[in-house]
Amino acid sequence: MKKDSIIDKKLLKNIDIWILISVILLFVIGLVAISSATGVPHGGSLKHVKIQSAAFLLGIVAMIITLFFDYNTFGELSKAIYIISILLLIAVLIFGIEVKGSKSWFDFKVVNFQPSELVKIGFIISFAKLLEKREGNLNNLKGVLPIVLYIIPIVGLIILQNDFGTALVFIFFIAFMLFAAGISYRYVIGAAILGILSFPLLWIYVFEDYQRKRILVFLNPELDPLGRGYHVIQSKIAVGSGQFWGKGLYQGTQNNLGFIPERHTDFIFSVIGEELGLVGSLIVILLFMLLIMRCIYIANISKDSFGKYICIGVMAMFLFHVLENIGMTIGMMPVTGIPLPFVSYGGSALLTNMIAVGLVLNVGMRRQIIRF
Repeated sequence: MKKDSIIDKKLLKNIDIWILISVILLFVIGLVAISSATGVPHGGSLKHVKIQSAAFLLGIVAMIITLFFDYNTFGELSKAIYIISILLLIAVLIFGIEVKGSKSWFDFKVVNFQPSELVKIGFIISFAKLLEKREGNLNNLKGVLPIVLYIIPIVGLIILQNDFGTALVFIFFIAFMLFAAGISYRYVIGAAILGILSFPLLWIYVFEDYQRKRILVFLNPELDPLGRGYHVIQSKIAVGSGQFWGKGLYQGTQNNLGFIPERHTDFIFSVIGEELGLVGSLIVILLFMLLIMRCIYIANISKDSFGKYICIGVMAMFLFHVLENIGMTIGMMPVTGIPLPFVSYGGSALLTNMIAVGLVLNVGMRRQIIRF
């Protein structure tokens, strides 16, 4: 019993407090922004604030449970985790409901759940274990082919859901994990060239009409100012009108008058930019930078490759979400429906992000082998 207490104390001392601080502050800022976006100060319902708070509390519980187990335990279950991930994605294609053009949600009446969010974590774990096993054997066709075959089912099933935004998240963090594992640049360059050459075929035979329009409107929002370009135009007006200090909390005109669409989810950063200005926006960005840099730090000090790859995968997942979400609110990235981690409203995403944070903290806690 005494030995267990010593182990617990030593592990707890290794928890990265800066990650916890950044996550809590981002959640608080997000909750305030959600309350503004849903009109709570002006008589709006507290429904979204309550659901987001409940999801955060559930996420804390899930994060703590994640910390109880050595992360290598998850590695031992990587094959089962991969299979369950595949089954979840197949199940949502059969039994799921369509939301905003993507058949990627389960309807549980009380709440909706997006399994691809949870699959992100499952795949990061299983793919990290695969990379650990195949270290030193990635830079030949025999080594690369199994990796490609491992990736295709997951990404392919997500594309079949018509959720290209989430598919891009997977491709992004997979690329970072492969870089960390030491894959040769020639494979990366080859994949990039293949992607560029295949784009005309994707444009003609794969992309739906709304996806083609989304890309064209991204290049020039004025092509459809009252349709698909409306989101970006109104968002840019909101962010720009915030100027340096912002219009004041709950005082955003674009927000309160309902000009910003999806303002409590995809375009939450527009609300922050309008009401808290450049100062508030930079605080949010700096908190994300702190979170991402601490993930990289823990990856560098992890005791094994498996832990390193987990941290790199989680870091890249957060990085893509931040770049894409903030980028689309200021017209620098196409609108894909990617939420801002810990800030945007959404229980599935928030729960997933809390588990992801738990995994990184887990790796950091166990970065040293404890000897007695």
